[in-house]
Amino acid sequence: MKAGAEFYNLYNHDFIRVAVGIPSVRVADPAYNADQTIALIEQAVDRKALLVLFPELGLSAYTCDDLFHQRALLDGCRDGLAKILAASASWPIVAAVGMPLEVDHLLYNCAVLINRGRILGVVPKTYPPNYREFYELRQFNPGDNALRSEIEIAGQRKVPFGSRILFQAGDIPALTIHAEICEDLWVPIPPSSHAALAGATVLLNLSASNITVGKADYRRELVASQSARCLAAYLYSAAGSGESTTDLAWDGHALICENGNLIGESQRFHYGAQLICSEIDLERLAQERMRQTSFGYSIRNERAALTDFRTVTFAAQPPLTERLPLERRYERFPYVPSDPARRGERCAEVYEIQVQGLASRLKSSGLKRVVLGISGGIDSTHALLVCAQALDRLGYPRGNLLAYTMPGFATSARTLAQARRLMAAIECEAHELDIRPSALQMLKDIGHPYTDGREQYDVTFENVQAGERTSHLFRLANLNDAIVVGTGDLSELALGWCTYGVGDHMSHYAINASVPKTLIQHVIRWVADTHRFGAEASATLLEILATQISPELVPARAGASEPEQDTESILGPYELHDFTLYYTLRFGFPPPKIAFLAWSAWHDRTLGTWPEIPADKRHQYTMAQIKTHLRTFLYRFFKTSQFKRSCIPNAPKVGSGGSLSPRGDYRAPSDSAADAWLSQLDLIPEGAP
Repeated sequence: MKAGAEFYNLYNHDFIRVAVGIPSVRVADPAYNADQTIALIEQAVDRKALLVLFPELGLSAYTCDDLFHQRALLDGCRDGLAKILAASASWPIVAAVGMPLEVDHLLYNCAVLINRGRILGVVPKTYPPNYREFYELRQFNPGDNALRSEIEIAGQRKVPFGSRILFQAGDIPALTIHAEICEDLWVPIPPSSHAALAGATVLLNLSASNITVGKADYRRELVASQSARCLAAYLYSAAGSGESTTDLAWDGHALICENGNLIGESQRFHYGAQLICSEIDLERLAQERMRQTSFGYSIRNERAALTDFRTVTFAAQPPLTERLPLERRYERFPYVPSDPARRGERCAEVYEIQVQGLASRLKSSGLKRVVLGISGGIDSTHALLVCAQALDRLGYPRGNLLAYTMPGFATSARTLAQARRLMAAIECEAHELDIRPSALQMLKDIGHPYTDGREQYDVTFENVQAGERTSHLFRLANLNDAIVVGTGDLSELALGWCTYGVGDHMSHYAINASVPKTLIQHVIRWVADTHRFGAEASATLLEILATQISPELVPARAGASEPEQDTESILGPYELHDFTLYYTLRFGFPPPKIAFLAWSAWHDRTLGTWPEIPADKRHQYTMAQIKTHLRTFLYRFFKTSQFKRSCIPNAPKVGSGGSLSPRGDYRAPSDSAADAWLSQLDLIPEGAP
């Protein structure tokens, strides 16, 4: 984003708005169909879209059969195209429309790309189908039959013609378009595969695609998978209302996918015209291609097939100066699906990955016992559940889980009671070990003022307690031929919120190290809801989820009902930090874009798909708050915390959102500066939009 640009404008954050139109057509009525197309283009322009896609042979209708050999129909389609060209002269949009076109006495099924009254190029269908209900070779020739690479059409000369054309926006370098037609996507190597390797980021498919039972699901899978393989956006249109039903039926299925994700879909079997819009994140696509080095290897291996692509440039001229927020919905919790069914599946898979990782580690070590510290808080609770399940899977008794709750100077009655109840419900071997005597001895040995009666609750006071707990756990593991299982999570590692070395930073195996705090909370809730460990355990788990997050290392003031330390008051809300972590670690987005996405997700109170979150917990954040917490994250993540991550214990990678293992996803210097990120905070406004 450039300094001085309108912040609340999607185009200033490397998004583009795109549209897919499904017009209502009349068979063999090009004048009517052109008017319907123009009406939908106008709607797309009003929605500030830069690109709109229409169905295959939309100017004639797909179901004309041998009428395609009638000169009147072909001439009518050319007249319809001229009408669209005249209307589009002042429209800042690229429209891809379908029509039959005769070139050198051969008829082609074509996509015509138009921008501001100019025909950018004409793309013929490469693979006309000729099987089952399709008989296109009766009328149309494959695009590769053409002998020329330029044609004259609608009074415009030297119009590029062919299937290997890229359309690149000169003022949006990451926007390069390629068009293919229907069956071209169904073949083993679609033309769009080579186009993506040649640089196309937005792939278009003008389709007719009659509907049969089960075909809609197949379309979704096909379009989504092609967008994923090509690391691209893929727009798909299918013919709808008005096509002939002599032998076939039509559902008007429009799809917009981005790198495997369905982000826009039409209402099928809609009786009338419709337009769907969504936003494509061009930077995400560029980042994915940069990171996925096998994409580059494919370019090398397919180089011979890429050299004959031509590039046509145009000026997109996006509206950059007005406020234009996203219409696309961004999840507040990117690690946690909002759909309840998918959320349950995600939680189950996360849980099983962790269980499998720990079970495998125990088998390889030859040990049959684990030692775990239990605080009564979220992370150790989740670790306890995973440990118990891993022992069950291995056929070991729950008594092999040696759980220790270790109250210190600031342990609250609530968390201590929760720890006791949880251990009893899980039926592990429960122990209670008071660390205050050993911690006091350590403080005395080092001459800490606390031992002289002074209330100096500094980092030394806190870390002595954390260190004592971890030191005891390691020695207990030695004593019992066990391994220490770590409890710290991905969010804490990102923020450096762990005591280095002999503290909660260290263990023999850290099962939570790639699971963020927000996801851990939902996995615990899933375990409670599925009653895996019985009703008593479920009730205790829900109580733990409702407990304030605190390290409980500083004693509360007299009469206080809550712990003295509130982690989120110190660090900021984990829900925002996890949002930032995902887009920093997974995509490498710059701070202004992350802030824009966070504002898009969090600036209102609607949270209807999360009924288990109480109304008073359904937060909203202003841009000023987002900026403040983003500053905290950037400083801690890039400046102060990498040295802790450079030597973390082994841990299973759980999600595609990444991990911070120096042996896996993330390798970074421990002494780098954070200025490049912090300086970009100046581009983020303070006030409300």
